[in-house]
Amino acid sequence: MRNFSFLTLVVLLFLNLPIIAKAEGEGNLKRHTISGHIRDNSTGEDLIGATVYVKELKIGTTSNVYGFYSISLNSGSYTLAVSYVGYQTIEKTIELNDDITYNVELLLANQEIEGIIVTGEALNVNVTKAEMSTIKMDAKTIKEIPALMGEVDIIKAIQLLPGVQTIAEGSSGFSVRGGSMDQNLIQMDEATVYNASHLMGFFSVFNNDAIADVKLYKGDIPASSGGRLSSLLDVRMKNGNSKKYSVTGGIGTISSRLLVEGPIVKNKASFILSGRRTYYDLFFKLSSDEDYEDVKMYFYDLNGKVNYNINENNRVFISGYFGEDVFGSPDFKMGWANQTITVRWNHLFSKKLFSNFTAVYSKFDYELGMPEGSVYSFEWISNLKDYGGKVDFSYYLNANNAIRFGISSTFHEFVPGTLKPLGSESAFNEITVENNSGLESAIYVSNEQKIGSRIILKYGLRFSHFVNVGKSITYNFENYELQDSTVYGKGEFFSPYYGLEPRIGGVFIINERSSIKASYARTRQYIHLAQNSTAGTPLDIWFPSTPNVEPQIADQYALGYFRNFKENTIEASAEVYYKHIQNAIDFKDYAELLLYKYFEGELRFGEAWAYGIELMAKYDINKFNGWVSYTLSRTERRINTINNNEIYRTTYDKPHDVSIVINYNTSKRVSISAVWLYSTGSAVTFPSGRAEHGGTNFPIFTERNAYRMKDYHRLDLSLTWRSKDKPNKKFATDLNFSIYNVYNRKNPWVINFLTDEDTGETYAEMTYLFGIVPAITFNFKFN
Repeated sequence: MRNFSFLTLVVLLFLNLPIIAKAEGEGNLKRHTISGHIRDNSTGEDLIGATVYVKELKIGTTSNVYGFYSISLNSGSYTLAVSYVGYQTIEKTIELNDDITYNVELLLANQEIEGIIVTGEALNVNVTKAEMSTIKMDAKTIKEIPALMGEVDIIKAIQLLPGVQTIAEGSSGFSVRGGSMDQNLIQMDEATVYNASHLMGFFSVFNNDAIADVKLYKGDIPASSGGRLSSLLDVRMKNGNSKKYSVTGGIGTISSRLLVEGPIVKNKASFILSGRRTYYDLFFKLSSDEDYEDVKMYFYDLNGKVNYNINENNRVFISGYFGEDVFGSPDFKMGWANQTITVRWNHLFSKKLFSNFTAVYSKFDYELGMPEGSVYSFEWISNLKDYGGKVDFSYYLNANNAIRFGISSTFHEFVPGTLKPLGSESAFNEITVENNSGLESAIYVSNEQKIGSRIILKYGLRFSHFVNVGKSITYNFENYELQDSTVYGKGEFFSPYYGLEPRIGGVFIINERSSIKASYARTRQYIHLAQNSTAGTPLDIWFPSTPNVEPQIADQYALGYFRNFKENTIEASAEVYYKHIQNAIDFKDYAELLLYKYFEGELRFGEAWAYGIELMAKYDINKFNGWVSYTLSRTERRINTINNNEIYRTTYDKPHDVSIVINYNTSKRVSISAVWLYSTGSAVTFPSGRAEHGGTNFPIFTERNAYRMKDYHRLDLSLTWRSKDKPNKKFATDLNFSIYNVYNRKNPWVINFLTDEDTGETYAEMTYLFGIVPAITFNFKFN
């Protein structure tokens, strides 16, 4: 009944839109539209989420992910204030007697433009926007944070935010509000990245030099996105400098990188091309130990993008990412790779109707093997491919209503794995786990509606659908015991799942400094991840919902209070949330996952809960900037047959989580940064006793995740020295010194239980990954 009432409310609100539009149009004054793009003055890059504010009416709008904005007003004279964090605010008086295209280029430096007022006005968008449980970060902020081995990392920065927790020491995996890794939808230029890790998770696939904008949705996920329960990490690549050529790069402790960008046709078409590679394998060749001469251990990234402004109403983007990890020796090899390609076409049907047509391709594959010549020789390959398309529309009905709607469809190809013996001496038999395919589709509509000067509502409805596509074999289980199988022919559709996903949120603006926000979202997840460890490895297996595996469904509620202090230089927030998950998935004890065709029989299902409070204070005062965050949370599950059907803590349950980030600019050329982290130790399952059989000791486990690792804490420091800034300077450099884990905290990574050969007693042995890790990185930019 609760869901029915909510859907009824949504329907009634949409039915009222024509009445709202008519009311807005009543009167003698004719309405006109101001629209255009907001870009960076020096590079021509689109500015995402820039604010256009009409001072006389105290209303406004924001630019979309392509920098486009549109607002409709009655005829008259208006003062527009265009602003964006880190840029000067520009004010301009406009006489509105007809539809107007007003493109704006915002300035980073203190400059004056004839006929335009440039101010340093602070922003309070965090208070007034009808959006919560979201955090936006730019490349400059991420670069200032001390990094492991000097390698700037987007996901390591994301892990410092409230409600986001690390999966394991050094890992690029993350948990959002108690969710598992596979419940995070990670996209780069709208293409899904299925494994965002390099070097076994120590670094992410995102090269910070090539990134323009990063936004994390922790709960208030827009209706245009779906397919995951916990979060959306939306990463947008730079378009490339459309005004002049530039080269940016860096030489670090373990890797080097280079980026080239510039105009193809000035102010009309541009490109960007970046590359990054580690060189541990080059050091191995210098080793005096012959065993290391043929060892390979490296990763590389390639990012590329071109965009072309055909005319004022049409723009085309083509972007791609290619990255690979290679581990190998004469006796062993392992590797994995990500590929994404995105083709987009922006089209303006009118000043009010913006559209984007997108085609995406994504692939994740991995291999494992040992060469011919022994009984252990084998080759194992696996991959996952996506072919997708979507159409999104934004209709700016009037100053009080921005309607978005669209449709999407993605075809998934799952190749869980094939193991082949190599050579006649191999003791392995060929093993193939049946491939699966599925079609995931959705249609959505949403509206952001202003009601008076204090209330803004954002509501929408998404309908999602998933269906399996043959050729395929499914195995039928009863009480988790295999009974028989069903064969589906090529192209045959079977086991469909579908449902509605309502989303609603709103803000009540108390005054210019404070507001109250609330949101509710239902999400559905149709593809899942079988993990061999909580840290996440390339060998984890993605699998779809099938007759045996129903989609997971989450309902999340959030309420928050937002308050700014000292002329918006301090942004404070407090959010409480509650999330309930149906059809939550876990694995039985000693589950067989790899290359096991009946692994669906290893799955167990139930429900899960996550709830907590997130506190954050972000500041930018004089020479200091950064943030302080604290999360108090719990995450629990009740899964059939696991832990005697009693509630247990999940691995991601870390009740206390603290992050402190401080950046201090001692001068224009020198800055110091510090990060301190603290969190409760991870919940783990330890043996509570042992039994002996045939002279061998076996551990006895009782409750799942009943114990905890030691609490985690760490301090990182960095110092950046920049070259002198001179007028018309063509070449700039900076030198970064960083220290990871300054006070050498030995944070546990793995606890193993071993038996003393002399006494027969069992003891625990802790393994940790990092002590103190210093790093030096030299960065340069040539314009």
